[in-house]
Amino acid sequence: MTYEEFTEGRRWVTQGRTVTEADVTLFCGLSGDFNPLHSDAAFSAGSGFGERIAHGPLVQAMAIGLMSQLNLINGTAMGLLNLNWDFRAPVHFGDTVHARISVASARPSKSGSGVVALRFEVLNHENRLVQEGQATLLMASDTRKLPLVEGAADVDNGGNVQSPGEWPE
Repeated sequence: MTYEEFTEGRRWVTQGRTVTEADVTLFCGLSGDFNPLHSDAAFSAGSGFGERIAHGPLVQAMAIGLMSQLNLINGTAMGLLNLNWDFRAPVHFGDTVHARISVASARPSKSGSGVVALRFEVLNHENRLVQEGQATLLMASDTRKLPLVEGAADVDNGGNVQSPGEWPE
């Protein structure tokens, strides 16, 4: 989508994703964050959480990845300008998270592109809010479209063109 297609208040909901021990282990190695709350079962058992929990930034990245799977910004996002995020509740191994995304604002930029602020609410399988925040992106304009990425169209496995999953009223 180009910036002009992001109208204030438009909403989507992502599919869910279960957070696994493998996800957390890989994130420990990738980020270098081996805090025992995430990596040490014996330590975590004695914590206020009673068990290991996922890294907050890991779940944040998952939410952004789930949004990316809706193909809203693939091939048209030109840059991430800002992230403002709050971590509300722990995410445990085995929790399934999904995100509700809405357009907080969209405006043209001086460069002829557009600035789009997307609001995220990340919920677990019990529909409990675990994270919320806003990502501000520089998006291509209809007048400055970037070349499409191969395979970036909204196509399901049957080859049928689909629009992203709109968040029902």
